[in-house]
Amino acid sequence: MAYDFRKARWFRAIRNALLGLDSWIDSTFYSLGVDTAELWRSYAGFTERFHVRGATRAAVEIACEGLTLGVFGGMVLVVLAQPAFRLTASGDWLKKTDLAVTFQDRYGKEVGRRGILHDDAVPLDQYPDYVVQAVLSTEDRRFYDHWGVDPIGLLRAFTVNARSSGVVQGGSTLTQQLAKNLFLSNERTLTRKINEAFLAFWLESHLTKKEILQLYLDRAYMGGGTFGIQAAAQFYFGRSIKDVTLAQAAMLAGLFKAPTKFAPHVNLPAARARANDVLNNMVVAGYLRENQIADALRNPASPVDRGSEAAPPDWYLDWAFDEIKALADAGKLGRDRVFTVRAALDSALQRKAEETIDQMLRESGPGFNAHQGAAIVLEPDGAVRTIVGGRDYAASQFNRATDAQRQPGSSFKPYVYLTALMSGKFTPDTTVVDAPICLGNWCPRNYGGSYKGAMPMWNALAHSLNTVAVRLSVAIGDGDAKKGRARIIATARRLGVTAPLPDTQSLPLGADEVSPMDQATGYSAFANGGKRVKPYAAMEIYNSRGELIYSHDRDGEKPVQVVDPRYINELVFMMTQVVEQGTGRRAQLDGIKVAGKTGTTNEYKDAWFCGYTGNFVGIVWYGNDDDQPMEKMTGGSLPAATWHDIMAFAHSGVDLKPLPGLPLLAEQGPVAQLTDSGGGQTLKVREQLTRKSSQALGTIENLMKSVGEKHGALDLAQRRYAAAELSTIAIRRPPPIVNLR
Repeated sequence: MAYDFRKARWFRAIRNALLGLDSWIDSTFYSLGVDTAELWRSYAGFTERFHVRGATRAAVEIACEGLTLGVFGGMVLVVLAQPAFRLTASGDWLKKTDLAVTFQDRYGKEVGRRGILHDDAVPLDQYPDYVVQAVLSTEDRRFYDHWGVDPIGLLRAFTVNARSSGVVQGGSTLTQQLAKNLFLSNERTLTRKINEAFLAFWLESHLTKKEILQLYLDRAYMGGGTFGIQAAAQFYFGRSIKDVTLAQAAMLAGLFKAPTKFAPHVNLPAARARANDVLNNMVVAGYLRENQIADALRNPASPVDRGSEAAPPDWYLDWAFDEIKALADAGKLGRDRVFTVRAALDSALQRKAEETIDQMLRESGPGFNAHQGAAIVLEPDGAVRTIVGGRDYAASQFNRATDAQRQPGSSFKPYVYLTALMSGKFTPDTTVVDAPICLGNWCPRNYGGSYKGAMPMWNALAHSLNTVAVRLSVAIGDGDAKKGRARIIATARRLGVTAPLPDTQSLPLGADEVSPMDQATGYSAFANGGKRVKPYAAMEIYNSRGELIYSHDRDGEKPVQVVDPRYINELVFMMTQVVEQGTGRRAQLDGIKVAGKTGTTNEYKDAWFCGYTGNFVGIVWYGNDDDQPMEKMTGGSLPAATWHDIMAFAHSGVDLKPLPGLPLLAEQGPVAQLTDSGGGQTLKVREQLTRKSSQALGTIENLMKSVGEKHGALDLAQRRYAAAELSTIAIRRPPPIVNLR
């Protein structure tokens, strides 16, 4: 008989347990469903209380959408704030500007100061009340009521400007202006305005109102090369800010927004009219009554007579001050914060460059629709002699020579041609073909739209042919244009160009943006035989005790040979043909070999001439800040003419140096004439443009006149001998050519 396990006790126990579990599961899920339904009914009943209709529902919907947009907007603001807050990441952001630097030019003459002297800043408590009142009533009446940005002030400015159909009133708060002075440039861009707003909030949260006002008054540009209201009071009125009168305080307060337009030593009537506006603002703001300003209105302030004092080289000093701050931050200047710097600045050349840019824009700018220009002159070793960052420093302190990023156009092509020479596939005489070429659907064209066919490579550069530059980029990359462009970028980097230079098809034609200082750095390597240099201002730096703590010759960055001189020599020859036979003829200098390249961008938005001699490198740029096209200005027109005028002045009185691989051409120099007292033949001597030569010419001419008066006219042999002696004692170069007429 078989065993029936279903009757076993253990089996019945397991079965009953499983049936119990099944029953529990069923019961639990049923109860959960009942409880959930009850909970849902309770929730529905609760939410029914919030059910709205009509206008109330519309308001709720708007509030909900507003909350959503607010969360999203907050996230966007956090992203936008990051660039601004990165500027404040350093804990010593305020101390970085707390240097006191006195600048001298290369000849030891004091030319300006930057920074705040530790014993020169006047505490705010010592200011007369009407000084602060004049500033606040004109610059920011709600200074003590806002948190960095003033919506009410913005609305008021918008309304006033709309009624006036122009910009009459600004909406920036005093804190925003301080943020710009401390962290930002004067470039007029949306990005800068966004950063300015965030930085204003940041300053308000980290500094007291008193500290913000003190910093603003100590650091704002006040015209005449002065920074801070104390320096301005000393410059314009010869007294401390503690001692200025109400009329003088009003005139100073009127300078903050337009320091050149209202500078009393430049335009006294405009300065007095502006001061009257400030006085009336003080009445409107409730600081003074009308009878309290009556005397100041009747007896306006008069500035100290500065005579013919030259304006300080502010563009140069701003850039040089940044260099000093970088050296101090790197620990190369010790712990001292007061320095005297002998810079490479040539004051006479700086004035000439500024005057030339201004004159060119006044005379030719309207016809070309050009409103801005910039220029840099430096020595081939990187010593910067001149920086002109724009037309008017007081109107805009943005330095276009060092900070503006602009398309260089064909002035970028020397990097292309140098890379081609370095590839070993080309020489200046290699035949290249100017003909249509397309990379994908991009087909570059030459200026003028014509093609010249086969020619030597130097001729293609001289006439700035676009198709040849693109063909070279393909050949450099062994048929791969992208690889060729990568090698061109590497060449530019090797020569010291720091701009991003993204890889685009039009890169060989100069479509990528660079700064004039980038071009000056790269072209310096052409002028010095292939050495990369770092542009510098400081030749010597002394501490507050007069001790020499830095010398560029000893402590500065040394030039590095980065390109084989033989390739540089070939490129230099090719670039001289640009000036002698090509697009840069207006840049020719009498008796001096010049190499260079013109640059013109699409729609004539930028025009360049970048050139060099054995002595100097010069970069000239013209354009508009708003990127507005000019009227057919090419690099061979106004830029080349400007370069000529500046560099002709720069080379007067200097011993000429040859370009790499090329001899001096003495026969091209200007002609000096020596005539005997008897009215005979005139001896023509080609000068070498040195001061010693000119002085010696005058000395010998006077000597011959004196001798001729006593002994009769000099014979031909005597005059030949005199000219030969002149070339020996006065000119430290090959002797001049002497011709008889």
